[in-house]
Order: sequence, then C-alpha cells, then structure tokens
Amino acid sequence: MFVLTWATLLLLLVVGDGDAAADGSVTQCIKGYCITVREGEIAAEAGLCVVIPCSFTTADGFTPKHLLWYKCGPSNQRCGDSNMIFHSNEGNKKVQAGFRGRVSLLQPDVGLKNCSIIINDLTESDSGSYQLRVQNGLLKNDGKADGVTFKQKVNISVKGLTQKPTVGIPPLAEGQQTTLSCTAPGLCSGSDPEITWTWRGAGEKDCPITGSITAVKTEHLTSVTRRRSSTLTFNPSAEHHGTNVTCKVSFTNNITTEETVTLNVTYVKDFNISRNTSVKEGEPLNLTCGVESFPPSLITWTRSPETHTHNQTDTHWHNNTEAFTQRERGMSTFYVLNATPEYSGRYICTAKHLERTLEQYVDVNVIYVRSPVITGSTTALEGGALNLTCAVESFPPSRVTWATTRRRGLDTDRQNGTGSAASLVIPDVAAEDSGRYTCTAEHPDGTVTAYADVTVTWPPRFSNSSRCDVRSEVVTCVCVSEGLPLPSISWPLLKNHSEYSVVTTVSGHAVNSTATLTLRDHVGTSVQCVSSNDHGEARGNLRVQQTTWDTEELSSGPVPWLQVVVAFFIGVLLSAALCCLVTRCRRKKQKISSNQDETHEMVTSEEAPLINGARAVEDDRTHYQESAQGERGAAPDVDGEPKDVLYANIDFSLLSRKSLSGAARSREATETEYAEIKKVAEEQMDNGGGEGVNASGGSMVGEDGEDEVAVYSSVKDVMSEI
Repeated sequence: MFVLTWATLLLLLVVGDGDAAADGSVTQCIKGYCITVREGEIAAEAGLCVVIPCSFTTADGFTPKHLLWYKCGPSNQRCGDSNMIFHSNEGNKKVQAGFRGRVSLLQPDVGLKNCSIIINDLTESDSGSYQLRVQNGLLKNDGKADGVTFKQKVNISVKGLTQKPTVGIPPLAEGQQTTLSCTAPGLCSGSDPEITWTWRGAGEKDCPITGSITAVKTEHLTSVTRRRSSTLTFNPSAEHHGTNVTCKVSFTNNITTEETVTLNVTYVKDFNISRNTSVKEGEPLNLTCGVESFPPSLITWTRSPETHTHNQTDTHWHNNTEAFTQRERGMSTFYVLNATPEYSGRYICTAKHLERTLEQYVDVNVIYVRSPVITGSTTALEGGALNLTCAVESFPPSRVTWATTRRRGLDTDRQNGTGSAASLVIPDVAAEDSGRYTCTAEHPDGTVTAYADVTVTWPPRFSNSSRCDVRSEVVTCVCVSEGLPLPSISWPLLKNHSEYSVVTTVSGHAVNSTATLTLRDHVGTSVQCVSSNDHGEARGNLRVQQTTWDTEELSSGPVPWLQVVVAFFIGVLLSAALCCLVTRCRRKKQKISSNQDETHEMVTSEEAPLINGARAVEDDRTHYQESAQGERGAAPDVDGEPKDVLYANIDFSLLSRKSLSGAARSREATETEYAEIKKVAEEQMDNGGGEGVNASGGSMVGEDGEDEVAVYSSVKDVMSEI
C-alpha cells in the first residue's frame, strides 16, 4: 500500500507554487527548486513507523548527491546540522543518536529524486516538523557543502499505540487440528516485535494452551517494509469453546498491543436426560433432554413405535401434554400434567447437530394399581375342583396372595407379571371349604383386596339321627338329610297307608321330616325316606323299632313337677272335650232318628306326601289354625247351642271318603282319634228360620233342600253308636 502511494507521489506532475494536488500533497518551487510533500499533519503511533512521502526537482546544472532530513524544534525557523536525523551518507556522524538506524530512504537512488523516508520504532517524542536538504557534493567558498534546503516542512504527530494485531481463526471442530494466526500491526522495517499467545478459561488466569505449537514468521514485502506474524497450532476440544485466546505484540520501548478473541469450537457432548422417569399415577411427568453442543442442537421428543401400554392400547397422549423445544439452549422438555398408565413406555430424544443426528431413549414407568379381578366359578360340587384366579393390573407387579378363615394351608400358585396374578386351586373341595376367600394385592402404592364367596354344593346324605320308633301302635319316623341346595324329603311308601301326618323343619343345610302314622302290625316293617336335590337322590330304609317303657327306669329317674302339672291339666281338658262331643252326638242322633235315609260320611283331607322345607311346617300349622277359626265363627246349632270344635294335631290327609256302612264301621275307622262327620237330615234345623252352618262357618244345603250339619266327634264313639 505504501509503495503504491510513494510511486504515485513520484509520478505526480509538479504544479504551481503552493498548489495542492488531489491526493493532499503540496508542491513549492523556489528558483527552479521544487519539493512535493504531504500537506498537513501526518499521524503516527508509537512503536510503529511513519512514512514521509517526498519528491523534488532541482534547477538545471544541479545534480543531487546526498539527502538530509532534519527535525526542527517548534521555535526554530531553520534547522541545522544539530537537528540532523538522516544523511544518505550512512557514515555521517552528525546524525542524532536517537534516530540512527531508525530512518531510511524508500528509494536509495538519490538520482531518482525520491526523498521519501520511513521512520521506525516511533515514540511520542518523535512528534515535530521535518525538513529536507539536498546537496550536490560540492563545497562552497567557506568550505561547506553546497546544496539547497527546502522551506516546506512536514509535520508528524506521534500518539500512543492503538492498532491491534490481526488474529485469524479458521472454523474450529472438536478433535480436528487447527492453526490460528496473529499478525503484528504496521509494515515497518525496524525492530522485530515479540508475539506471544495466551489462553484464558472462565475464571482462570492467562496461560499457554496445552499442546500448542507457535511459530513466528517475517515477510519482507520491500526493502523497507516487513510483515511480522505468529501461528498457534493445537487440537481444539469442547473445553476450548467459549474461551478467550489473546495474541500480544511487544515493541521496543515497552510498547505493547494485544487482541483477544473468543473461540467457537464445533462440538457435541452426550445427552443429559432427567432420570426421574418413575412417577405415580396422577402426578406430573416431566422429561427434559439437553445436549451440550455448538452450535445449539435441535432437540425433539418422540415416542417409540414399539411402545406397548399395559392394557395393550395406545391413546392420543398429545392431548394432555405440553411439549416445546428450546433451540437456543439446546434443550427440550416433555411435560404431562396428569400421568396415566398409558404414558408408560419408551421415549426417544433426538438431537440434530449440523449434519449429525443423535438419539437417546428413556423408559418411563407410571406406578399404579387397579382393583383385583377374580375369575373362575365360585360354586363347586363337593369332590370336584375349585379354581379361582385373582389378577391385578399394576406396575410394578403386585404380590398377590389368597387367604381365608375357613381353610388353612391354601395351595396357591403365584404368577407374577405386568398384571400380577395368583391362582387358588383346591383339587378336592369339601363342604367345609365354603366361605369367603380374600385376594390381597400388596403394591408399593398401597394394598387392595377383593373377595370371593365360595359355595360348595353336595348331594343329599342322611344323618345318623334318622330312625323310626313305635309307641302304642303309633309309628314316628324321623328322616334328617343334609345337602346344598337344600334337599326335599318324601315318604313314597306312605301312599300305601291311609292315615299319616308329616311335619318338616329346616335348620341350616339340614331338613328334618317327621312322619307319624298308626301301624298295628309293624313287625319287620320298614319305611323308606327319599331325599333329593339338583345333585342327586338318596334313599334310606328306616326299620320300625319297638320302644318299651321301663317302669323301673321311669321311676328311677327324677320327674319334674312342672311336667306333671302340665300333663294333669291337659288330661282334664281332653276329658271334658270328649264328654261334650259325646253328648252332642247323641242329641243329634235322637233328633234325626225319624229319617230313614241317614247317611254318614267320613271326610278326610288329602295332602301331598312331599312337603318341602319350612313351608311344609307352615302350611300344616295354617291348616289347623284356619279350621279352628272356622269353627269358632260357626252359627249356633239347631238346639241353640254353639258348636264346640276341638282339633288334634293329626293330619288325616290320606283317609278316603267312604260310606259308613258294613265294614266302614269296622276297625279302620277307629285308627284315628277324631274324624269329621257330615249328617244329612231331612228336616230343617230349628234355628229361627235360619240356614244350617257348615264346618267352615257357612251354610251347607243338600240336594233335597235340607241342610247338612257338620259335627266332630270321636271316631270310636261314632262307631260304637253305629
């Protein structure tokens, strides 16, 4: 640059005295001697150099041989040898010591009339006015060298150094060797400056870069200009990114300058993913993925396509999420306000850095537990197998156990998985295995339970208490059967008997059926009891056994006085009732004796031999109660007296209706204690013109218009009268 400037100056045409050229130079001529220099002040900086562009012409006959430069003080009008800073004759000793070696001509050939000089290693004291003198090598009469001193001066101002080194930084990539360069300011030919490199990390002091190589290079551009530079070779890493590197240039006279640059190293480090990947159901899920890199990476969250939720279904989980990417920070956050089991699975963090793509995955687990679900039949047949399975959907897997208060030492097969399960297997169930079984799932988030009420069913079976006893020709058979569902009891052999009663009671899973009948010849006789339910039928033959009264045994035992008193009063009441019935029957007989077509009919009520459970007892008792109420509400008899009807707790359900003639008046009719007699009279009852009253409280009228009057009496008494 300076060389071109000086060449331009040499090519400038000489203009008129004091005229300024377009480049800012001015030319002055006196008597054919002209000089062209820069007009105004030339600024320079300490430590560097300054060039004073200059050219001259002389009058004809004057041949320049030496060039002299003076530095004039501000008060001097004319400079002398004492102010000499340069002499083209290098051996001249009049040059000031402070400038010796620092000033040189840009063009050593004086004949070219280029008077430009360069002053190196400037200091602020070099500021001042500089003047040119040209000598022809001849001596004057006074012995002094002949020459001409130009009045035009050049002003130079030297200030502190502000220029900085030029630092060149190529693109830096981690692990790839690179070279930094630092060029000192100025193209001066003076003393070579010293160039040093320092590295400073965050909060650290300046220090050399480890493993670096430095080299200093000097380039000679011209005979008077040189370029000084230094290189730094090293392997950049992530730790160098963002750090400062300083190039320092030191000139003579302790004049220094430096340039600090920040290194940008292209690098990418490992992923930094938050590891709080297990959350409870209902709590927030927050996944943060960060990648330290330069330039910052583009980071995104995606869900792995291989993700399977616990219930094998996938949902639109984006509806309940907030995800965003922070490129400037190299970070991405995936946020779920209310985590559910559907958010369990694998999530992938993808970082795109320049042309590289990096991936890192994380497995998310949502901790939850559901209520246990019990499958299998809770009803089992005795002797069969009970197989129940309790499954609990949870994470982590729950510990599932079975327990019951009905059975000890359960045979359990615990099967753990994503949905924990345990099987309860009882290969040969018994009736005592019925009851409540508890499935308990122990989970870190709590304990949950479920219940199964197991019912073991079994076919009927007879109890050892089933028997038949006979007392005074009255046979009482007791049949006790157990089963589930509750069995029914029937007495099929009773259909061959005309008189019997059945009373059935229920207690728990047991049915007690008591059949009572009159059997005169019971030797070798057996009564069959049949019990049945949905699972089968059981038949039992109960042999009739004679029960004897041991007088000594009866007398030897203590007799409670309360039983004696009760028995006495019952006997009195029964005797009075029988007497009343006999009296009434005789009166009725006398009143209707004129009727030749008397007809006596014995009526019994038939009742099915099969009576189920408690209903049989209730129906039996209700029958007796309604009949008694009907008699209490009956109209007065023909003799004006109300009917007094008594019932014994005996059911004549199988006693068929017969005409009381011939053999009907025989012993069969006397097997029961009481019977109902219907008497048909030809004449109307004398009840004040009213109609007759039947056994249930209503009137009964025969086919001939006469009333039927129902009375009750002892069968034995009736038979004796007949």
